[in-house]
Amino acid sequence: MASLMDYFRRGGPQYTPLSTDEVPNGALDDASDGPPTHQGPAHQQQAVDRRQRTRRIVKVTAVALMLVMVGYLAVAFSKSGNSGPRQCDTPERGFQCSTPMSHTWGQYSPYFSVPSEIDPSIPKGCELTFAQVLSRHGARAPTFFKAASYVNLIDRIHDATVSYSPGFSFLKSYTYTLGADQLTPMGQQQMVNSGLKFYRRYHSLARESVPFIRAGGQDRVVHSGENFTQGFHSALLADRQATIRPKFPYDMLIIPETATTNNTLHHGLCTAFEKGPYASIGRSAQATYLSAFAPPITARLNSNLPGAKLTDADTISLMDLCPFETVAASPSGDDLAPFCHLFSPREWQAYDYYQSLGKWYGFGPGNPLGPTQGVGFVNELLARLLREPVTDNTCTNRTLDGDDTTFPLDRALYADFSHDNDMTGVLGALGVYDGVGMLDNGTRQEPEEVGGFSAGWAVPFAARVYVEKMRCGSGEEMVRVLVNDRVMPLKGCGADERGMCRLRRFVESMEFARGNGKWDLCFV
Repeated sequence: MASLMDYFRRGGPQYTPLSTDEVPNGALDDASDGPPTHQGPAHQQQAVDRRQRTRRIVKVTAVALMLVMVGYLAVAFSKSGNSGPRQCDTPERGFQCSTPMSHTWGQYSPYFSVPSEIDPSIPKGCELTFAQVLSRHGARAPTFFKAASYVNLIDRIHDATVSYSPGFSFLKSYTYTLGADQLTPMGQQQMVNSGLKFYRRYHSLARESVPFIRAGGQDRVVHSGENFTQGFHSALLADRQATIRPKFPYDMLIIPETATTNNTLHHGLCTAFEKGPYASIGRSAQATYLSAFAPPITARLNSNLPGAKLTDADTISLMDLCPFETVAASPSGDDLAPFCHLFSPREWQAYDYYQSLGKWYGFGPGNPLGPTQGVGFVNELLARLLREPVTDNTCTNRTLDGDDTTFPLDRALYADFSHDNDMTGVLGALGVYDGVGMLDNGTRQEPEEVGGFSAGWAVPFAARVYVEKMRCGSGEEMVRVLVNDRVMPLKGCGADERGMCRLRRFVESMEFARGNGKWDLCFV
């Protein structure tokens, strides 16, 4: 067996990105988003040709991003704390420009601080003893297969459209140049900002201890962890009260995202969920809602692009290009892409709900095996909170979790980096949406109506879940969960008016995870 330390890398880690050609259905975040498409032999050959062209785009884009970020990150720290005349993305509040649109882009929304009914600040009289962040990677280019589909769509529009109405003329000369899969400059800056915010929020612990860091093996996830540590370390160096001066870069545990690797930061082992009867529930819910809201939008688009003969699926793809082009334009996303202005705020709300249905029924509480995928991580979290060995028979890696080097239990801070689909499963396993009925797949519901859930509120680019433990007076330690700054008062453990549960009540309430959460159904 390979040494445990083979999993560790320091500064610019070496790893093998998971090939998209080998990924099981739905294994990559967003890989299976959107309605299914059907192609004949001619289109298949075109797809092969475009795949080759997209690979070239990816290589060129990757080189360009590296050159941009070398210069950009050199000044990122000095800019991240200042407010210029127009700064859309800040460490504390996230993305706050054009909010009627930018907060309704589903999982493609840039992170923003979500409204909370409970004050999210650390309560007065409470002393932090532990903090865990589970983070999605930062903003990225589309996944490879999505990129290929966008290239195909734009080519069809160019080939068939007779004329372009005002507001649509940019499409005539538009060329897809986003590449695929990699973090954008904005995505990297988001993660620097995330590290800054994490340090500032938990400075009482961070002054004495750096986080133990893990990341799933996808390059965008690893790079997100690296950028997070840059922000964290910058804040530490600027803090005169810090008592440590750790070496940088920090150690990071990288867990491969292969189909056969036990990895609590990446689903893939549960056969019934990946390929069985539970694999299509999310897409089915989306298809129902798509037929309810998209036809009028598609008709309007076709009237402005005569000859294009767009489908409802094409409408979703054109909407996708709004956030993807915006997060690729600059590190702060100050200028919305022209695609964004093709749709009204009401249409963007429908789009956000469409994406929310995909997450809820594909990976969350709406899927009988969705929360099951997050059970392993929750059991690791309980081990960290209690400082006791992990007890789990699902997707945890017993070799890693059984070693103090690769799963220490004596840290005050932990930071894990993953994908949106995996985070949705963890939120389900934590029970943060317990008591919420099944989302209506025919009529849109506001996030406030469904326990604060939407794809944009829960798992945007650079999303983060904070789990805090603190002592308030002489009593038992308390636990609280925040999702993008929104305090989630857990119902199963008797949360108080501050959204906090006593540690033992919190642990007891995790009965679903502690009982391995339907894992036995994965292989029926």
